[in-house]
Amino acid sequence: MDIEGFLEDKALLIDKVIEKYLPRKFAKDSILFQVIPPMYSYNLETMDKAIADPIWDMLDRGGKRWRPALFLLICKALGKNEDDYIDFAVIPEVIHNGTLVIDDIEDTSELRRGKPCTYKVYGLDISVNVGNAMYYMPLLSLMTKDVKLSAEVLCGVYEVYVQEMINLSLGQAMDIAWHRGLANANNVTEADYLQMCAYKTGTLARMAAKMAAVISSAEKTLVEKLGRFAESIGVAFQMQDDILDLTGQEFAKKKGGVGQDITEGKRTLMVIYTLKNANELDRKRLVEILDMHTSAQALRDEAIAIMQKYTAIEYTAQTAQKMVTESWNEVNCLLPTPEAKEKLQAFSEFLIKRDM
Repeated sequence: MDIEGFLEDKALLIDKVIEKYLPRKFAKDSILFQVIPPMYSYNLETMDKAIADPIWDMLDRGGKRWRPALFLLICKALGKNEDDYIDFAVIPEVIHNGTLVIDDIEDTSELRRGKPCTYKVYGLDISVNVGNAMYYMPLLSLMTKDVKLSAEVLCGVYEVYVQEMINLSLGQAMDIAWHRGLANANNVTEADYLQMCAYKTGTLARMAAKMAAVISSAEKTLVEKLGRFAESIGVAFQMQDDILDLTGQEFAKKKGGVGQDITEGKRTLMVIYTLKNANELDRKRLVEILDMHTSAQALRDEAIAIMQKYTAIEYTAQTAQKMVTESWNEVNCLLPTPEAKEKLQAFSEFLIKRDM
């Protein structure tokens, strides 16, 4: 099936729903003010300049919107009408874009999706506040008077949200500590890396899946297994991102060049695998380049060549595929609708084999 076309169609729909809760221009009848009415004044221009404009500057840059698509696919796979739940599908997507705003500040990045990062355009103060606002504002979809979810289901959704937002911060802490040298990054194991990814990149996929399952009234065991499956997709997606950072010319252009992760000193699975298997000379040289945080392409290429020498790229791709296959086998027999299952499996395969 045409997953790319499916994602493009859903992206247009998702953006319309996001705009319902996070309008491009605020008005007195915006859902935000219906749910949380201001006591004294509306300050619409302030909200537009300091919240709406930077949020939509980020959202309009694109992105696959695969997390809300995953949410909808899981609803359908559990026998629900996905259209009934699309307002809730935007929650992990808006949060994801908020993390990008914050990540770029923490990494002092230059480009995001081929354009200057939000903090480069709007300043640190606006960007920190906007990133944080995007963590909370999509929850407006759970707070309107039209919500038709039971108190028990709402409680379950909020519980998933809180757990995964905590995980998100833990993952970011691990990532920052390693590439800033706050902990001994050269002794990071594959298990450490996978835990960081499960916390960081796996979190919002897991949030999407578990929220969809809770809203669809799935049994607790199935909620957890679907969360694990989605987590594996998220982690594999990150691994593919890491691979494309080293091998994908078009992909890397949007980030500022091939090997941007090397400039940031990131300990990807490819780095960890190489450090474990390389001879002392190559190991020492790779660490030296990573610790330089260099933007020199020749040095980046040298680091990439060392990783290629030890087949680290192939190992990472194989690990990603294995993770998704194993977690899919756990949920495959538990899902009731064959057509939706087929689409869900094709969806996961697309994400871990994409070239952009």
